[in-house]
Formats: sequence, C-alpha cells, structure tokens
Amino acid sequence: MTRPPLHGPSQIEGMDEAAWVDVIGKMEEVYSQLVRDEIALEEKNTELEQSQQFIFSLLTAMSDVLVACDENGRIEETNAALRELAGRSEEALRGRPLAELLGSAGERERLRVALADAPRRGSTIELELLDAQRQPVPVDFNITPRFSAAGQLVGHVFVGRPLGELKRAYHQLREAHEALKRTQQQLLHSEKMASLGRLVAGVAHELNNPISFVLGNVHALQRYTERLREYLAAIHAQAGADEQAKLRAKLRIDHLLADLPSLMEGTLEGAQRTADIVQGLKRFSAMDRGERSEVDLNGVIERAIHWVRKGTAPTFEVHWSAGAPCTIHGNAGQLLQVVMNLVQNAYDAAATRSNATPALWVALQCDGDTARVSLRDNGPGIAREHLSRIFDPFFTTKPVGKGTGLGLSISYGIVEQHGGRLTARNHPEGGAEFLLELPLVK
Repeated sequence: MTRPPLHGPSQIEGMDEAAWVDVIGKMEEVYSQLVRDEIALEEKNTELEQSQQFIFSLLTAMSDVLVACDENGRIEETNAALRELAGRSEEALRGRPLAELLGSAGERERLRVALADAPRRGSTIELELLDAQRQPVPVDFNITPRFSAAGQLVGHVFVGRPLGELKRAYHQLREAHEALKRTQQQLLHSEKMASLGRLVAGVAHELNNPISFVLGNVHALQRYTERLREYLAAIHAQAGADEQAKLRAKLRIDHLLADLPSLMEGTLEGAQRTADIVQGLKRFSAMDRGERSEVDLNGVIERAIHWVRKGTAPTFEVHWSAGAPCTIHGNAGQLLQVVMNLVQNAYDAAATRSNATPALWVALQCDGDTARVSLRDNGPGIAREHLSRIFDPFFTTKPVGKGTGLGLSISYGIVEQHGGRLTARNHPEGGAEFLLELPLVK
C-alpha cells in the first residue's frame, strides 16, 4: 500500500505527521489481516469442495439405495442407485414426499408409523418402492435419525437394498456353500482312503510273512500225508518186514514223524500271528463306533510306528522306546489315526531332504495329570508364515495330489474332542516338532 505524501498539517486540519503515520500503520495491519482471511477462506472452500466431492463419490459408488429426508418426510438428498430404481432425476425427487415413491396407502401408513415409533433409536422396515415402470419393488430399509448440532431431530436417512438382490445373493451363497460341502466331503473321503491305503499296505506286508509260513507248512504236510498214505497202504497189504523197512527208508518216515511237531507248531504260530493282526484291526475299527476306554499310549505309538514303517516307510529311522504305562481315557482307533498321521507327516517331511536318512524321535512323558507325546523329525522344518495355518482345513505344503490338507485338521479336532491339545513348532536343533497333550486317567 502506497503511503500518501506528507505536505504539512494544512492538508488535514488538526493532524500532525505522527498521527498520520499511525493511521497509515493501522490501515496496513487491516489490509494484511484481510489478505490472510481471504487465503484462509480459499483454503476452507477448497477443503469444502474436496469433502463434497468425496461424499458425492461415496453416494455414487453405493449399490444400496439411499434417501435423506427432513423431519416431515420430504426428500433432501438421494443417490444414483435410488434415482435409477425410481426412474427419476434428482431435481424431480428433491422436495417431494418420500411417500410418493411407495406403492400403496398401506405402505405409506407403515412408513408413518415407523417414523413415529423410532425417532431417536432408528429402526428397520420393509417397504415397496415404485420402480421406473411403476411396479412395486420390496426394499429392506434401515432408518437412522439425523440430529442438528443442538440435538434436535432434523430428519432421517433411509439405506436399503432391494430384496431381489438379497435373494439372488443368498441363492449364490447357498450354492457356493453346497459346492464347498461337496468338495469337503470329497476331500475327507480322499483323506480317509489315503489313510486306509497306508493301513492296508501295512497290513498286507505284515500278513504276508505268517501266511507264507503257514502255506509253506501246509504244502509240506500235504507231501507228508501222501508218504504216510503210501506207507500205510503197504502195511495194510501185509507186505513183508524187509519190504516195509525199505519203503520206510525210501519215504523217510522217521524224518517225517520227527518233523511233524515242528510243522504243526510253526503252523499254529503263523495262525496265531494272523489272529493277532486281525485283533489289532478290530481294535483299530473301534474309531468308527466312537467307543472309548482306557488306552495305553505306549501301545498306540508302537502300532502307529509299526503300520507306517510297514506300509510306506520301511527305511524310516524311528528312535522310540516304550516306558511305563501311560493310560488315558479315549478312543484307541482315533488316537491311532492321529499318531499315524503325525508319524507319516514326519516321514514325508524328512524324505524331502535327499542328503539325510529320514528319522524321527518320539518321546512320551506322563507328568501330573497330563500325558505329553513329542515327535521331532529331521526335515527342513515349517516355514514361519505357515506355522499359524498348519492346522487349517485344506492347507497343505505338499505337492498337488500328495495331500488334501485335512490330515492335521482332523487330528486337531480328534485331540480337542479328547480334551487335549495339539501344537507345532520348529525345534531348536532343526526339523519340525509336534506336541500332543492328553489328560491322564484320574
């Protein structure tokens, strides 16, 4: 601002030069304040425009219909979804009663009652709005009151979605759920068949030895029977003593008679071994019936290691020695399934390392009222990002076709049903370690 020239007191009667300078200074301060206020106002206007643009973008992006009304039910604001449904422009809707969009007098009365009953807490209501073709469309609305800064009711906000869309979404969700259930059942079946395959392989390997032994002894007994029949036929024919002696030596009757006890003993031993295996299978089948009894964990661990090694992992080095009886109350078959799965997973993980023989260390401790079984392998361990998901259904790190991702999830559920806990971690010395905790019999 340019200061006017000073030509003496005659220009402004009664003011000296000092007073004039003070007036000019005050004018400069006022002008500076006006400039600052103008800048602040421009900033506020920019912020207001940005806020309005943000709100407009939200209203435009909403798929739900939105109507803002005053306290008398007249429309103040709508969004694109509502205007598209009603087939009207914003100008045609603003200031009009919301009741004009309703399909019947009964709907208008329901709206009036809803606004009167819940002016402060809000409510939900299903109303039939007229679409662009003047056809009623059911809409599920959520009504929320609006208040002024002083706390006075100034209107309501209606947010809703046409029920046709909700029904379609529900139908799609139900179809997806059914597809997921079918997939889950298929995967559960695959997991059961995989477990059954491992069990059958172990059983077949285990039964092969006693059955082969029994068959060999039976064939020998058949040959011995033919010799005895020939020798007895000669005796019945009243052959001479010399002829009988020669035939006895030829048929090795003395050797036959001496060998019969061992053949019979071996056959009985093989049959008993087969019976023991069948009895073990019967105990295993108890998991299908859900029967529970007192179970020694030592025996469960022994059988699990035995079946896995016999079935799929004959070269698996398992470091385990049974200790004192450790008894819990549970289902022997289900617990066997859990331990078999943990042992099999340990072998699968350790086998991925080509430079080391797969190995597993198993330990059982019974302290206080809890039995603790730890299984540590010499595999690569569990990736840090996988530790939190290791028991999730359908999660697996195995190649496609090698696992369903249900084994550990099923095992986790079985352990929980027994009142126990199953956890996993990476052992400080390397490899993965699973800890199985179960309550002891009191």
